[in-house]
Amino acid sequence: MAKGKFDFAIDRGGTFTDVFARLPDGREKVLKLLSHDPQNYQDAPTEGIRRVLEEETGLAFPREQPVDTSLIGWIRMGTTVATNALLERRGERTALLVTKGFKDLLHIGTQARPKLFDLEVAVPEVLYEEVIEVDERVVLRQDGCQLPRKEPNTGDSLEVWREVDMQRVEEDLRGVLSRGITSLAVLLLHSYTWSDHEKAVGSLARKLGFTQVSLSSEVMPMVRVVPRGYTVCADAYLTPKIRQYLEGFTSGFRDGLKDVSVLFMQSDGGLTPMEQFCGSRAVLSGPAGGVVGYAVTSYDPAQKKPVIGFDMGGTSTDVSRYAGQFEHVFEAATAGVTLQAPQLDINTVAAGGGSRLFFRSGMFVVGPESAGAHPGPACYRKGGPLTVTDANLALGRLLPAFFPRIFGPGEDQPLSSDDTMKCFRQLTQEINDFHSTTDGSRDLADGSEPEMSVEEVAMGFIRVANEAMCRPIRALTQAKGHDTSQHVLACFGGAGGQHACAIARALGMKTVFIHKYSGVLSAYGLALADVVEEVQEPCSLQYCPGSFSELDRRVEQLTQRCTETLRGRGFSGSDITTEVFLHLRYQKTDCALMVTAAGYPGNSQSCRSGDFCSAFTERYRKEFGFTISDRPIMVDDIRVRGSGKSGIKSVTHTKRGLDVPKATTVETTTKCYFEDGYLETSVYLCEDLPCDHSISGPAIIIDKNSTILVEPSCVAQLTEGGDVCISVGSDPYCLLGTELNTVQLSIFSHRFMSIADGPGVTAYLHLHQHQGAAGLLLRCFRSRRRPGVQRPSHPGPPGSHAGDGSVSGGCDSEQSSVCRRQCERASVLRGQQGAPCRHWGDHPGLNGAVFTSFKLVTAGVFQEEAVTEALMAPAQYPDCSGTRNLHDNLSDLRAQVAANQRGSALVGELIDSYGLAVVQAYMGHIQSNAELAVRDMLKDFARRRRQKTGSLDVEAEDFMDDGTPIRLRVQVNEKEGSAVFDFTGTGTEVWGNCNAPRAITFSALIYCLRCMVGQDIPLNQGCLAPIRVIIPDGSILQPSQDAAVVGGNVLTSQRVVDVIFRAFEVCAASQGCMNNVTFGSEGSGYYETVAGGAGAGPEWNGRSGVHSHMTNTRITDPEILEKRYPVVLEQFSLRPNSGGAGKHRGGDGVIRKLLFRNKVVLSILTERRSTRPYGLHGGESGASGLNLLHRADGRVLNLGAKTTVNLEPGDVFCLYTPGGGGYGEKDERAAGNGAPVKKRRRFSETFSERGSVFEYRMAQEGV
Repeated sequence: MAKGKFDFAIDRGGTFTDVFARLPDGREKVLKLLSHDPQNYQDAPTEGIRRVLEEETGLAFPREQPVDTSLIGWIRMGTTVATNALLERRGERTALLVTKGFKDLLHIGTQARPKLFDLEVAVPEVLYEEVIEVDERVVLRQDGCQLPRKEPNTGDSLEVWREVDMQRVEEDLRGVLSRGITSLAVLLLHSYTWSDHEKAVGSLARKLGFTQVSLSSEVMPMVRVVPRGYTVCADAYLTPKIRQYLEGFTSGFRDGLKDVSVLFMQSDGGLTPMEQFCGSRAVLSGPAGGVVGYAVTSYDPAQKKPVIGFDMGGTSTDVSRYAGQFEHVFEAATAGVTLQAPQLDINTVAAGGGSRLFFRSGMFVVGPESAGAHPGPACYRKGGPLTVTDANLALGRLLPAFFPRIFGPGEDQPLSSDDTMKCFRQLTQEINDFHSTTDGSRDLADGSEPEMSVEEVAMGFIRVANEAMCRPIRALTQAKGHDTSQHVLACFGGAGGQHACAIARALGMKTVFIHKYSGVLSAYGLALADVVEEVQEPCSLQYCPGSFSELDRRVEQLTQRCTETLRGRGFSGSDITTEVFLHLRYQKTDCALMVTAAGYPGNSQSCRSGDFCSAFTERYRKEFGFTISDRPIMVDDIRVRGSGKSGIKSVTHTKRGLDVPKATTVETTTKCYFEDGYLETSVYLCEDLPCDHSISGPAIIIDKNSTILVEPSCVAQLTEGGDVCISVGSDPYCLLGTELNTVQLSIFSHRFMSIADGPGVTAYLHLHQHQGAAGLLLRCFRSRRRPGVQRPSHPGPPGSHAGDGSVSGGCDSEQSSVCRRQCERASVLRGQQGAPCRHWGDHPGLNGAVFTSFKLVTAGVFQEEAVTEALMAPAQYPDCSGTRNLHDNLSDLRAQVAANQRGSALVGELIDSYGLAVVQAYMGHIQSNAELAVRDMLKDFARRRRQKTGSLDVEAEDFMDDGTPIRLRVQVNEKEGSAVFDFTGTGTEVWGNCNAPRAITFSALIYCLRCMVGQDIPLNQGCLAPIRVIIPDGSILQPSQDAAVVGGNVLTSQRVVDVIFRAFEVCAASQGCMNNVTFGSEGSGYYETVAGGAGAGPEWNGRSGVHSHMTNTRITDPEILEKRYPVVLEQFSLRPNSGGAGKHRGGDGVIRKLLFRNKVVLSILTERRSTRPYGLHGGESGASGLNLLHRADGRVLNLGAKTTVNLEPGDVFCLYTPGGGGYGEKDERAAGNGAPVKKRRRFSETFSERGSVFEYRMAQEGV
């Protein structure tokens, strides 16, 4: 710091602003104040600086005058301004300028819905207000095209098919400006590799008067137009708001901080000058400081023991990891907006002090709903609900006497234990009443469960909350092959200290570290951080000796750019470090890893920057359990990260300089409730404790900003610097029986889902068209219970279809019965895709390779020869061939075997912890809980149905395009909560491929039941326990063993869902089709399913351009599609007015036009081309779909619903997908008739999870 100067690091959060100040004499000062207090000051960071200067200098710094900056050395800030603007949708009015044909591209996105069982399909709206389509087109050059070419910066060749019509663009931009929009996001296809068109448009927009112009090629030049588009829109939407805030902030200082170094924290954990701070890099500005803070203060480079950051706040908890390097992700969603930018991998889960507590169908549930700041928890005296904070208060772990009197309507009262206990007594009575009923105790051996006390209920919720927070930590570590127990838990934030010991113990961790500035660690981290400059450019080179010289050249150029930028900011060469990253993936795969060669020095077989091949393969093996040794490695991007060492050193200051240690003083004693009941607990004030003193639990240490609970069998020690280091003892042995315990039921639910959702364990049930197949599959598998791994995929017994299968296996003989249940979450093989289906299959040979049961692994050896023979077997049928992607099929199978082994190992760990009998018992209890939830739903439906009509029978019917009826009658038993689903009257087996094996109907049924339950219950076969299903033999829903079934899975399943929802009057029909399109030649092929309109419901409009019901596949990004296949995507937009009208409109379908550049074979498999998705309760039906082929010679052909056709270069396939049905009669008198009704804002929508764990789960649900 400059001599005689004050340095400030400030974290401006949503509620509080934390200030860390380093004084001229070397002392440190911290301050916490409200971020919003307009009665006393205009800006919290400015006020914090003013107070410190005034208190420390004794001089007056009047609020009404700009602050004198002569005493300020530097200011560093992290802020939630961008995050809050994104969450609250209060950014700048923005227009999007995009390539013609793609005006709705960002509305459609990946076409996958975020929550599988949310029929409303609640998706955040796009950030832009208007769209301008530009009639320009650039495509990647392919063999056979003779148009002029330009050389882009990736090594690809380009063809400019249409130049920009600048005159038309100017007219459109002037129109947008006239409507008061001055922020513009520019997104043109393939601009990541050739940006001339974007730059020309951007230059024109700035000349016309746009105050913010964000170009996607500058914001983040990475391939994939959809995430790049979201990112550039966020930049245009947020940067003006950041600029407004910075102008307001600097105006509070003399000369606008002209001579003061002002740096802002970016999402990647690096500081940047104030003038470079922009919206797309700002959304994690606040949390990033905390990660830097714990990384520098908790990680010991000598011991190299990795650290888990645990930041528990009011509504959520942030979890991250540090092991000597910051862990970044390059695509993650915040507030529902996907950002393609480097950002720290901070995983946010909905479990915080304000998370609400529920008891639902026999389970303890914590969150995701939050009480918020108003009304807040019950103890805040404002009529709020029970929360985690209340549970801690009820157990004596929070002491009202040590909290400020800021609660109640007048904000002048203490925390209320009485209000908390009153609410807990009511909830405890509800729980005990549930246990006393027959339904609630059916699984208990003696028919009853002891009544729970208030304390036992509160403790139960604490344990469930702890497990909810353990779940992302397990996923974050195990996803990358790390042992969770071999980490230090670094706890910071206001609420984490009450849970740290319990969470560390549950995860097997031995050490908890709580820094002395844990309450303001994000601010302290800003002071410790470095200035960072990153440069990145796309690449399309293979990582091989022939490319090393080019890679070295480009790395050197980027490194020089980084270094020159940092030198320009005042850093000398000795203070600058750079690190090179390559974004690598195996050829023909989509999983790219940003890899550093740290620890892998360069050699003769690598580029100069390091041995990236070895680094990539080792990391790939660690994360996925296998490698593809003979597959080329591709370089997608080159990235250089430069750092200018500027942070202060984390110096340990001795807390006390006394020669004689001060005696430890117990402030008071209290009684806290633990597993063994109430225990006498000593209470200490942290500021009164001498350094190097040990405190044995149970104890409470109270700091200015947090409460630390030292649990029994734990020992806390104050370090020389005043930090708290807790040694966590093992949990006293407590025998858990096999009988049902509702608290343990909730905990096991989290543990089982951690295994099913864990990275590396591809969850079978996420492909919900297969959800009903698990039980049937395992019945076939159980008779062949020998060590090994099997692959069943037969349209008969297991009930799958061609191209899909499961890989199932056990652990060992002792655990075989458990592993049979684990197999119900086994992984689904991606299947024989790629080769174009010349027929969609009228017999099993045309359906592909058929496996009744096949042993893939014997004695640890993958049976490659036998698998190859089986995959080539369809060649024996006329007009058929074996797989054309044998290499990919074998790689997929090996990957699924690895996933199966990882899941099996995790089950084994669970058995080691609890015992085989207990794990088996709770698998049964989890299924019984799902059964109970379904029974409760059926009882409620029966009650409402009886009151409305007097009958408990419901019926429905719908038709396939060929006229085959799907007929259903449901008889509900209100007393038992059971039902009979009778499909008698359904049409016979068809000559074609729309026959659906029995399991498809079960899959559709279990999906519908889960949607109607409306609770987040683990999906399992227990859902079907109250259901009896009648399906006539020989029908389309139970065909003969030799029937062709490929369309049954993707088409008939959707019609079964339509019929079930129609019978229960849940919602109007969605598009009722998956719109299967495949094309290719002998050497390669491509397959996609395409979105349509979702059906409207009683309180919502149907979502447009989204997958619905029995599929949720993500569609290939347009730039990837055009890069890998001989096709140009001419249009991908919504189909206007295709959704049915009504009080609530059905969602619109989409228009997708594919121009083919080479000869290919096209096959389509669709439905709802002659029938329309029904409306409900007076709502109109959605439009039917249409498949057109525009020949290059000008002819236009209607292809019908199902066909295979040979295409020539220049042919265009046009797909018009169906819209969803409307709901309710249209009110002609309503204002704004026909306009979408604004959706209700639900509690659960106010919180958004984020981070790599969340992204992985979303990827699993959008396969």
